[in-house]
Amino acid sequence: MLTIRDVTFTAIISFLLVMVMGPMLIPALHKFKFGQTIRDDGPQSHLKKNGTPTMGGVLMIVAILVATLFRTKINNDILIALLCMLGFGAIGFIDDFVKIKMQRSLGLTAKQKLFLQVLLALIVTLYKYNSIEGGVQFIVPFLNTGINIGIFYIPVMIVAILGTVNAVNLTDGLDGLASGITAIVSLFFMAFALFVVNNVEISQMSAATLGACIGFLWFNVNPARVFMGDTGSMALGGAVTAFALFTNTILIIPIVGGIYFAEALSVIIQVMYFKKTRKRIFKMAPLHHHYEQCGWPETKVVFIFWLVSIMLAWVGVIAIF
Repeated sequence: MLTIRDVTFTAIISFLLVMVMGPMLIPALHKFKFGQTIRDDGPQSHLKKNGTPTMGGVLMIVAILVATLFRTKINNDILIALLCMLGFGAIGFIDDFVKIKMQRSLGLTAKQKLFLQVLLALIVTLYKYNSIEGGVQFIVPFLNTGINIGIFYIPVMIVAILGTVNAVNLTDGLDGLASGITAIVSLFFMAFALFVVNNVEISQMSAATLGACIGFLWFNVNPARVFMGDTGSMALGGAVTAFALFTNTILIIPIVGGIYFAEALSVIIQVMYFKKTRKRIFKMAPLHHHYEQCGWPETKVVFIFWLVSIMLAWVGVIAIF
């Protein structure tokens, strides 16, 4: 029987791995000039971050992978869950590498990135669909019930996976923002997997992600010494998706990960409204940049978004525990 002590130990292992690897990787990223190219149309205060080492998400990926494999029983579910994290992390890695190689702020084209994401989402979704065999596909928040929508599960899950991964990616725009929020979300899924559905593997992977995110914050809080890049943000999006997928709680992500979806929704609204009216609703999208443009210091935006995420996690507890 897995205990809180077990998952805490897993989180500590992952945390220590990041702390040990960080001082070795960051100088290497400097040496090979893997620096972030800051977009000219972003907040002017961010231009000073130009050249800060990126692709630091490798730290979290390695820590999560090692801690999870070391601390839990290996079965098909955990391998697919890790594939979800690693696969999206690999797409992000390619995207980051193209940005650095071509010395531009945009990496893969939208079509290239979408093709790779859909392919990976399809693989993960088909595995999960074939393993359910008529059982519960989604747990409905607040109703304490499960539903099965049959074959429609496949397109719905693909959209949900792509939405979640890209929402986490959009959230990674301020020092410590995405890693801090994902630490909170991972804590929620660790507790749910441990105490409610008794999914040992996912609770351990969630704990490993929690520890890795906290460790990464040591290097990523303002002023950041390293950025996670798309390598890290997409890997974290894949990890969060895997937690929800293998606990049948994908419908809880818009609640617990509400900041992710507020960020993504702000971009969607901004683009659609601008195309229609040539005007902007937000001063800048994603949402965190809007508050920066309103005069909030970056650290204040991050702190407030962390607090909101904690409150949303409590709402999630009420909704599904």
